[in-house]
Amino acid sequence: MRRYPGPVLPAFRHGSSRIHGRVRPGGHGAQGEHGRHRAPDAARGPRLGPGRLTIWHAEQGTGEPVVLLHSTAADSGMWDAQWEALSERFRVIKVDFRGYGRSPYRADGPYSDSGDVARLLAALEISRAALVSSSGAGKVALELAAAGLADRLVLLNPISALPPTPDLRAYWDEEERLLEQGDTQGAAELNARTLLGPEASAEAWERLVAMQRHAFEAQLAADPEPEQVEKELSPPAIDVPALVVAGGHDLPYFADSARHLAAELPRARLVELEWAGHLPALERPEEISALLLDYL
Repeated sequence: MRRYPGPVLPAFRHGSSRIHGRVRPGGHGAQGEHGRHRAPDAARGPRLGPGRLTIWHAEQGTGEPVVLLHSTAADSGMWDAQWEALSERFRVIKVDFRGYGRSPYRADGPYSDSGDVARLLAALEISRAALVSSSGAGKVALELAAAGLADRLVLLNPISALPPTPDLRAYWDEEERLLEQGDTQGAAELNARTLLGPEASAEAWERLVAMQRHAFEAQLAADPEPEQVEKELSPPAIDVPALVVAGGHDLPYFADSARHLAAELPRARLVELEWAGHLPALERPEEISALLLDYL
C-alpha cells in the first residue's frame, strides 16, 4: 500500500512507512487523462535496474534548477501551471514518484522517493536545486535537503511529526473503507472533497480525482508491494532557506504541521493563505506561480 500526506512518518520518528497509510490509484495507464498535459519532447521514462533511473521526469527551461515534488494525492500534473510559469526563468524538472503518473510501482529492493530523486539529480548533473514540494512530498524535500542537495525549499502544507488529529484519522478510515470495497473512484472523490479548498474549479476537481484514482489503482495492483526505506529527519539541522505555506481551509493537522515545521527549521518563513485548502497549486494556480517566482 502506498502512502498519502499523513503525519505518521518514520522520517519524523513516528509509525509506519506509509505517508498516507493506504494505497494509490492507477488504471488509466500512462496516457491517461492527466497525461495529455505533459511536455513529451522533454519527457524521460523510467529505466529500472541497478544504477538506472526509476522514475519518470521531464524538464523545461534554462537557468538555476527547480524541482517540483508532487503531493501523494496527485502526480506531477498538479504542477502544470507552475511548470509553464517557472520555466520562463528557471530550468524546471518535474517527476512522478513510483506508483504515480507515468512511474511504475515496482522496485528491485528497498527504495525511497528521495533516493530516486537524488539519483535523477546526479544523472542530470545537478548538485543542488530549489525544491518545491506539496503535502507528503515535504518529507522528500527535507530528506534531500538533509543530504545537501537543496539550496532552498518551498513546503506547501507539509506533514510533520505531530500526532494525527481525530479529523485526520476519520478521513483515513473512510478512505480505507472505500478502498477495501474496491471503490477507487469513491476514494478519489473523498480526497478531492477533503483536500481541495473552496477556490478550486471543477476542472481542478476532475484533474485531482483522475490523478488520485490512477495512483490508487496502480498501487493496489502491485504484487509484490515495494518496500520503502525508513529515514529519520531532524528539521532543526536543515539549515537552508525555506518558505512554509499553510492553508486557511486545510485540515487542522496540516495547518498545525506547517506552523510546527516553520518553527523548527532555522531559516524558515511562514506564509498563511486564508483562501487555500490543502492543494493551493491546483486551487489558485496563478497565485501560487507568482508566489514561487517571487520567492525563488
